[in-house]
Amino acid sequence: MENYRYCPICGTGLETRPVDGIDRKACPSEKCGWVLWDNPVPVVAALVEIDGMVLFARNRLWPENIFAPITGFIERNETPEAAAAREIKEELGLETESLDLIGLYAYTEQNQLLAAYHAVCRGEIITGDEIAAVKKIHPDRLRAWDFGTGPAVRDWLSRKNKAGE
Repeated sequence: MENYRYCPICGTGLETRPVDGIDRKACPSEKCGWVLWDNPVPVVAALVEIDGMVLFARNRLWPENIFAPITGFIERNETPEAAAAREIKEELGLETESLDLIGLYAYTEQNQLLAAYHAVCRGEIITGDEIAAVKKIHPDRLRAWDFGTGPAVRDWLSRKNKAGE
């Protein structure tokens, strides 16, 4: 979105000016006045659990050692819960038995708002086109990180440990 140079409504060159106290790209035309709000994109993330193990996946475009929870964009007219179940089915071929919201997380580096879920699933893992590999991790060996989906992993582990599971 930062690469916008022209107004998508009228074609006038955009200018940066204060709008609601924040410098934003906006159309200078008085007849148009379009503003690039650059709001965060809603994304779902799922900590997929099957047979007591948590599944992490590696996207085909990622380096060999990078694995993460299942993530994806929410489609128009789709609830976050439906998006999480759809992404799990598309990427892992699994059916979602239950979904519990872990929390909402700002992933500012990607301008995303993550709705993170714990998903209990069943079925046989059949990876979709985007997935190069899957890794099963016992929850006792799982460690959180400080960005992206890491805070959701931290919060899920904290709740799991408090519940004494």
